[in-house]
Amino acid sequence: MRAKVTAPVFEHHREPLGIGEPRPRLSWRTETGVPGWRQSAYEIALVDAAGAVVGGTAGPVRSDASVLVPWPGPDLPSRTRVGARVRVWDAQGRVSAWSPVAYAETGLLERADWTARPIAPHPDLGIAPDRPQPVVLLRRSFRPRGTVGSARLHVTALGVCRPELNGRPVGADVLTPGWSSYHHRLRYFSYDVTEHLVEGENVLGAQLGEGWYSGRLGFHGGRRGVYGDRPALLAQLELRYADGSRETVPTDGQWRAATGPALRSELYDGEEYDARLERRGWCTPGPVGEGWGPVIELDMPRGELVAPTGPPVRRTETLQPVRVLTTPSGRTVLDFGQNLVGRLRVRVRGEAGRTVTLRHAEVLEHGELALRPLRRAEATDRYTLNGDPEGETYEPLFTFHGFRYAQIDDWPGELNPGDVQAVVLHTDMERTGWFECSDPLLGRLHANIVWSMRGNFLDLPTDCPQRDERLGWTGDIAVFAPTAAFLHDCSGMLTSWLRDLAAEQLARPDGAIPPLVVPDALPAGFPDEPHAIWADSAVLVPWALYRAFGDRGLLRTQWESMSAWADELERYVRDGGGLWRAEFQLGDWLDPAAPPDRPGDARTHGDLVANAYAARVADIMADVAALLDEPEHAERYARLAARVRTAFAGEFVTPAGLLASDAQTAYALALRFALLPTREQRERAGRRLVEIVRRAGFRIATGFAGTPLICDALTEAGAPEIAYRMLLETGCPSWLYPVTRGATTVWERWDSLLPDGTVNPGEMTSFNHYALGAVADWLHRSVAGLGEAGPGWKRLRVAPVPGGTLTRAYAAHLTPYGRAEAGWERHGDTLTVTAVVPPNTTAVIQLPGGEPAFEVGSGRHTFTVRGFTTPAWPPRALRHPFSSPEEEPATG
Repeated sequence: MRAKVTAPVFEHHREPLGIGEPRPRLSWRTETGVPGWRQSAYEIALVDAAGAVVGGTAGPVRSDASVLVPWPGPDLPSRTRVGARVRVWDAQGRVSAWSPVAYAETGLLERADWTARPIAPHPDLGIAPDRPQPVVLLRRSFRPRGTVGSARLHVTALGVCRPELNGRPVGADVLTPGWSSYHHRLRYFSYDVTEHLVEGENVLGAQLGEGWYSGRLGFHGGRRGVYGDRPALLAQLELRYADGSRETVPTDGQWRAATGPALRSELYDGEEYDARLERRGWCTPGPVGEGWGPVIELDMPRGELVAPTGPPVRRTETLQPVRVLTTPSGRTVLDFGQNLVGRLRVRVRGEAGRTVTLRHAEVLEHGELALRPLRRAEATDRYTLNGDPEGETYEPLFTFHGFRYAQIDDWPGELNPGDVQAVVLHTDMERTGWFECSDPLLGRLHANIVWSMRGNFLDLPTDCPQRDERLGWTGDIAVFAPTAAFLHDCSGMLTSWLRDLAAEQLARPDGAIPPLVVPDALPAGFPDEPHAIWADSAVLVPWALYRAFGDRGLLRTQWESMSAWADELERYVRDGGGLWRAEFQLGDWLDPAAPPDRPGDARTHGDLVANAYAARVADIMADVAALLDEPEHAERYARLAARVRTAFAGEFVTPAGLLASDAQTAYALALRFALLPTREQRERAGRRLVEIVRRAGFRIATGFAGTPLICDALTEAGAPEIAYRMLLETGCPSWLYPVTRGATTVWERWDSLLPDGTVNPGEMTSFNHYALGAVADWLHRSVAGLGEAGPGWKRLRVAPVPGGTLTRAYAAHLTPYGRAEAGWERHGDTLTVTAVVPPNTTAVIQLPGGEPAFEVGSGRHTFTVRGFTTPAWPPRALRHPFSSPEEEPATG
C-alpha cells in the first residue's frame, strides 16, 4: 500500500486563518497499512493561492521528523495566504504522493497594521459604569467602491462581542475574544466575511457586553471593573478588491451606538432580555429608527494584540431534558441528565410582557434546586416576551451557567419539554483520548472526568463553572495537565494561558512568583504568598505539554517564566537551610478529612508537600535546561534537586522509611518523586502505604497533592491490587462514591453531596471540578496500558496492569502521528493484549507477568499471556512490596 500523507497542520491551529506566527511549523500524519513503516525523508512545497510553487525545502530532507517541522521558507508578512503540501519517503526509498494542500493566512502581525481604534458608547447614552450594563449595539454602514475579491474582519473587545455583517452573525464563536490578561495581551480573531457582503450599502455591527473586562468578577461579592469601567470594541474590516487595491472599514468615530433588548448580560448572574425592545434590522442596510447616539474613541490597549494559538469557545452540543420534575414547592424543573456548562435555548409563545425565568443549579436538595453552592452567583436568565404569534426563540448571549437542572417559572401555558434545550459551551478542542472497561461505574467515572474538563476548559482552565468564582486557579491545572493533554488537544489553548501566566508573573514586583489565578483577578490584599503546586504550574504545565505534544519551542518560549520561578524556589531552599519552609501552604488541599470550613487542614504537612514538589520541579528544570542546551543551568538545577532530597530525607523520613506525616499523600509523594534514599526505606514506605490504605478501608485520603499519585505509588510499590481495590471502592470518600450518587461530573470535594443527600455545608462545594479526576492518567497508562515513552508520542509504552474485578480495559489516543491503542481482555487464565502503533513510531511492550520488555514497530499487534492470574479479590495484605522474585513472586 502506498503511503498517504494528510494535509499538513500549521502549528496547533485547527482553523489557520489569522494566525500570528510568521514562521509556522508544520505537522503531518502518514496513513499506511505497512507494518513497521518509518519515514526516512520528507519534502515540503509552499504554494500560493493559485497553486503555484513559491518555495519549500528544495528537495528531500533526510529526517523522520513529521511533527512541528521548521518552516521551510522566509518569514510571512501580515495578511499573507500560503499553502503547503508534503510528500515522504519510506525506509526503502519509496515516495508517497503529495498530500492535499493546506492553506493558512497570517493576521495582523504588527501593531502598525491596526488603523482602527477602540470605541465605546458615548456617556450621553446614559450607561452607568458602577452597575450591570446593558448589551450595546454598535453599527456603521459603508459602500464598497468596486468588486470585492476577499474580505477579512479582524475583531476583538475589551469585554465580549458578537460581530455581525448585514444581519448575519460572523462566525460561530461565543464570548469572543474570551478572557486574557488584558493589561498584557489581548487576542483578536480573524474571519473570512467575503460571502457576507452585498452590493451597495452594507452594515458592519457588533453586540458588545461586559464579560470579564468590566463585569463582576470574584468571590465574596467580587468587584466590578477589574480591568476597566466600560467595554469597548476594536474591529477592522479589510476589503481587497479585484483590481488589487484595498480599503479598510475600522472602528472609529463614524460608528453609532444604542441599547437594545439585553438589559444586562453577566457571567455570574445571567441575562435579562426584554424582547419588546428589540431593534429589528439594526444591523441591516436602511433606516434604524431613534435612540442611536455617537461613540467615543479610546486609546489603543496597552497590551500586545495577538492572534489566538488555540480554538475559540463554541456551541458543541445540545441536550434535551430527560425528566420533568415538580418540586415539593410546586416548581417545574427540567433534568438534562448531565451536569454541563452552557445555557438554555427556549422556544416560547405567549402574550407580550410576560417574563419567563430560567434558574440553574447542579443538584437538587430536598427536591428543590440547590442554590447555596452558587454563593452570590444568581445564575438566572429572564426573558420578557414580545408577543409574536409565530413564537419566539431565545438563547442568552454573553453568559454561561454550570447546571444539570433548570427551573422554569411563569411559562405561558403548558410546558413542552421539547421546547427547551441545553446548549453546551466550551473551547472547541479536538477530542483525542478515550477509555473503556468492563466496569460500568469506572466507565462512568471516566466520562465524568471528560465532562468536567469540557465544562472547565471554557477559554481558560477554570476551577469551576457555576458559582461566583470561575477563575484560572493554577493548582488545578498543574495536577490535571497530563490527563487533559490525553483527552483533548488542548495544546493551543494552554499555550495561550501559559503566556498569560508568564506575563502576569514577570510583571509582578518580584518578577518570579506566578499568581494563584491566571489571569490574575484576585482582589488587592488577598493572601499572595507562593504555594507549592500552584506556583509550580509555571513548570509542571509546560512540561506536561512537552511530553504530550513534543513541542520544544513551547519550553523555549516559557523558559524565562519557568526559570524565574525555579530560581526563586532555589532561594527559598537556600534561605531555609536546604528546605522551603513557609508559615502556610495550600498543600494537600481538600484532603477529605479537612473540616468543611477549613479545606486546607490536611493530614500531610504543607512543608512536606512543598519540598516534595520542589525536588520534582528541580528535576524537571534540569531536564528542560538540557533540552534547551543550557548545561550550566541543567547542572545547577540537578544540584538543587539533590540538595532538597537530602534535606527532605533528614527532615521528613526516619531511618526505617516512615514519614513525618503518616498519611497516604506523604508516602505517595515520597515514592513517586524518589525521595527515599535507600532500598530498605522504599520497601518500608511501600508497606506502610499499603497498611494505611487497608486500615482506611480502601477509602481515599488524599487531596490535590496526593490524588494524582496514589495509584501509581501503590503500583510501583508492588501493590497494584491495592490500587484497584481503592479505585473500585464505592464508600465515601472514594472516586466511585459520587458515581453511585448519580454524579455526571467530578466533584470539588469527595463528599460534595453527603450520604444523606444533603449538600456539604462547606462554602466551597462545587459539583464540577476536574482536579480530583487526575486519576484518569493512571487509568490510561496502567489500567489500559497506553502511555508515551518519549516526548510527543514518538515512542509509546504499552504496559497494562490488569487487576481488580475488571475483565477488559481499552484506551486510545490520537497522537501527533496517528491513533494509538492499547487494551486487554481476560478469559479465564488467558490474557490477550492488543496494541495499535501509529506509522513512524515505535512502542515498548511490557506484558504482565514479568517478561522482559521488547520493542515493536507500527501496526496492529496481538499478544497472548497464558496462565495469567491476579491476586484473590479482595486482595490480601502485601508483606514485601519490593521483594525480589526469589523471595516472593511479584503480585498483580
